[in-house]
Amino acid sequence: MKKVLLLTTLMLFSYVGVINAQQTRKEIREAKREAAKKRMEAEKALEAHRDSVAFEQALAALKEGSFVLEADNIMFPTGITRYVTSSTNYVQVNNGEGIVQTSFSNFTYSPGPNGLGGVTVQGTISEPEIRNDKHGNVFYSYSITGIAISATISITLTGGTNEASAYISPNFNGNNITMTGHIVPYDESVVFQGNTW
Repeated sequence: MKKVLLLTTLMLFSYVGVINAQQTRKEIREAKREAAKKRMEAEKALEAHRDSVAFEQALAALKEGSFVLEADNIMFPTGITRYVTSSTNYVQVNNGEGIVQTSFSNFTYSPGPNGLGGVTVQGTISEPEIRNDKHGNVFYSYSITGIAISATISITLTGGTNEASAYISPNFNGNNITMTGHIVPYDESVVFQGNTW
């Protein structure tokens, strides 16, 4: 009888130990999940703060008329999109002057008129307009006229970020392009300008 009682007591302690071990493992898993959730929430909050600051800087640059839209990709009228280098593909406005530059050195073997595999055109901007919509998006448009360019450029800055797109519509042909990237203040931009015509 004592042996049965001792054996039952040992089994009971073993069972309690297994249950406690399972509960401890479960608590550890839950704690890890909670820590990962808090870390993701903190990262999202930090990213939202960065986006907000970038948006305010981009908006101020648009209002001052001193900015660069550094393009990550360009879409052609046919719908073909090319990913490009932002330091050589951009739309720039500063002190009433504007530049539109493309560089497709990754896609062609020709140096192009600007020496970078594309074109660089410069002109004077006029009729700048800025407006917002109810979703916080900002629309900035202007005309640019120079020796080799006469176009209307419409920029859309996505609310809450510095992500933007520029729709470039030449006045004398249908070769519209859309450049998509990020707007940065002119003084903070790092772009390389090719030969202008």
